[in-house]
Amino acid sequence: MMHWIIAPVVLPALLAPLIAFVMRHDIVLARAASFAGTLALVAISVGLTVLAADGATHVYELGDWPAPFGIVLVLDRLSALLVLLTSVLALIVLTHATATGWDARGRHFHALFQFQLMGICGAFLTGDAFNLFVFFEVLLIASYGLMIHGGGKVRLQAGLQYVVMNLAGSTLFLFALGTLYATTGTLNIADLAVKVREIPVEDAALIRVAAMLLMIVFAIKAALFPIQFWLPATYANAPAPVAALFAIMTKVGAYAIVRVHTVVFGPDVAALSGLPGTWLYPAAAVTLAIGAFGVLGARRLMPMLAFSVVASMGTLMLGVAAFTPWATTAALYYLIHSTFAAAALFLLADLVVARRPEGDRLSAAPATVQNGLFAALFFAGALGMAGMPPLSGFLGKLMLLDALRDPGPMVLGWVVILGGSLLIIVGLARAGSILFWKSTAVAAHIPPEEECEDDIRPEIRPAGPLQVAPTMAAVALLALLAAFAGPVTDYLENTSAQLFQPDDYIAAVLDAGEEG
Repeated sequence: MMHWIIAPVVLPALLAPLIAFVMRHDIVLARAASFAGTLALVAISVGLTVLAADGATHVYELGDWPAPFGIVLVLDRLSALLVLLTSVLALIVLTHATATGWDARGRHFHALFQFQLMGICGAFLTGDAFNLFVFFEVLLIASYGLMIHGGGKVRLQAGLQYVVMNLAGSTLFLFALGTLYATTGTLNIADLAVKVREIPVEDAALIRVAAMLLMIVFAIKAALFPIQFWLPATYANAPAPVAALFAIMTKVGAYAIVRVHTVVFGPDVAALSGLPGTWLYPAAAVTLAIGAFGVLGARRLMPMLAFSVVASMGTLMLGVAAFTPWATTAALYYLIHSTFAAAALFLLADLVVARRPEGDRLSAAPATVQNGLFAALFFAGALGMAGMPPLSGFLGKLMLLDALRDPGPMVLGWVVILGGSLLIIVGLARAGSILFWKSTAVAAHIPPEEECEDDIRPEIRPAGPLQVAPTMAAVALLALLAAFAGPVTDYLENTSAQLFQPDDYIAAVLDAGEEG
């Protein structure tokens, strides 16, 4: 077996308690360990992506117990891509949190950060539906701790709403898993795919119930209508680096829908007959509309960015809901783009808000220090989030529009994507104008008695190179994603083809079990 497959789960799982119990009183040591672990995770993820690029499905059996009786981790193109995306985003966010001092506002930031990475990577790699639930719970616990990092009444209230919604989703998840196990006698994803196809259509009522329950659970994680309301309050009140890391969190829900509804409840399952897409497509359209109007009507910067994440999830899920290889390719490309676009804007917002006396309120105020630099970065991030050229968002939306040309979904899909893009452009342009151009002064005023460098207040101190670098890196990745759109799309097309031909996935998992 290829033991490197389990490394993205084991590495942060071992590092987190070590940081929590040994290094919690030494921030320098905790930072060093966290950076070393995250850099190692990036290197491992690159290696796994190269390994999966050959199109083979690689299986790791924990304890050498064969599937479907034992727990397995499965590496294919999709899981490798998303683990790599997670590790790169984590390195960017960790650099920002350390450079700005966010990690020093609580003792357990780095431990929770590593637990979060463990949960995300585990969710992408697991080949078992119950362990997908387990990793979701690891995500929930770690993300709640990160969200309330630094304290505050508003943050605690938003965190409570976040936890309640996700616990409700977890309860439904258990109901769905119980229904599946009672019907099929297994929770291994590959084995489920075999058993579900053997059930006659007239006896598949419980399978349809389980499929829709899972759709609802994953829709909660992906913040889809009508359960999208938890996301704006959560992301807007979380520490900005945490909100940037959360950009990958909603993608876990999207990944689960793609994985389960192509391998287990694929288009060839007669018992469902297109039922998931029938409900998912209009929900995604409404989610996009809500997010776009939220961006247009926001009066604070952080809620506006949170609504832009809602809109991006709606856009992404329109491609997923089509359940075709080309639409899935477009959705995966937009998934990568939207993750880095959201992260760039949240990280920039942290730099700007800390230097404005009005905080994140969208109102005219004296210009911040480095106003031109922040304005340029906001302009680039806004172009990416709105889907304007020359960055990768434009190509992603163009691919989605091309994938939704069928007469049925075309009208609704094109209207909400184009109309939503227009509203987001207007909303972001308004915010940028207020923040960077409608200022009453060129720079923040420092009273003469406070001109000594040692007395400069933190909120008006210029951002250092290390503080700005993560935002620049996220924007640069958007440009690289556009520049290398051809090779990336080729990889994603092969990924989609692998998804919609699940026989290889099923055979790799179950044959590995027979060989064991």
